Amino acid sequence: MRTLTIALLASLLALPALADETQTQLKDAPGRDKVEGNCAACHSLDYIQMNSPFMNAATWDAEVKKMIKAMGAPISDADAKAIKEYLVKNYGG
Repeated sequence: MRTLTIALLASLLALPALADETQTQLKDAPGRDKVEGNCAACHSLDYIQMNSPFMNAATWDAEVKKMIKAMGAPISDADAKAIKEYLVKNYGG
């Protein structure tokens, strides 16, 4: 019972911090809507900006393929192409 009380209290204390979280704003360019619509459905868009210094065209291509094949993201071929092009042009490549 004590553990449950502590966990509940910790959760309540963390709520204000979550409320102040700002949403990542991606660069305004063709394909951004596809990235926001597909990628943000499963994870934060912060990953794009955090990883962009390390990414090039081949690694962005591999990431998009991984999300579709390994993670099961329901992304159409047309959207996948637009996402890869957007990421390469705006976040490394």
